[in-house]
Amino acid sequence: MSAPTRKAGTARRILGSLGVLGAAAAVAGLGTFGTFTDSTTPITTQVASGTVDIDLTSPANAISVAAGSFVPGDSMTRPLTLRNLGTADLSSVSLAVTAPTSSILDQNTTNGLKLTVDACTVPWTQGTNAAGALTYTCTGGTSRAVLASTPVKGTFSLPGLASLAAGGTDHLTFTISLPSTADNAFQGKSSTLSLVFTGTQRAAGVR
Repeated sequence: MSAPTRKAGTARRILGSLGVLGAAAAVAGLGTFGTFTDSTTPITTQVASGTVDIDLTSPANAISVAAGSFVPGDSMTRPLTLRNLGTADLSSVSLAVTAPTSSILDQNTTNGLKLTVDACTVPWTQGTNAAGALTYTCTGGTSRAVLASTPVKGTFSLPGLASLAAGGTDHLTFTISLPSTADNAFQGKSSTLSLVFTGTQRAAGVR
């Protein structure tokens, strides 16, 4: 009776060993499975930033707002050419006028100096009047007021300029005048004016 018991025990031990070996083989097999992968061909993408480059030139005359012996009712006009030399459009162009040397001429916003800006679709034609003062006429083109008469000092938006577009050019004149309402308080005074044009990039968006 004892012999069959030994055979059964031996059989159980062999089966147990086979079960362990089978589990080990299964675990080993888990490490040999492959994973399929694929990659795209490299794609080259170039991202270039635009440039904002606003240029100011004054044909025939240096840009200056110096004028001596102004009396009430006097004015002076000077031409300038504004170009967008950058590769990016602009959302706005502004003109800032400051007075490094200040006086009642620029401080009085009612009777003090006034500024106007006009544009012509072609370069302005320069001439002289009977008094020998320079004059500018929009000949062969269309003119419009860009900035109506305003106190000379401040920051002003210049709407509708061609130079808002990359490569665009504007033919402008600025006129500074002393109103005829200026009284004796304005005699013998002097102001130095600085004009700075600033271009601001277009609004950012999806490209």
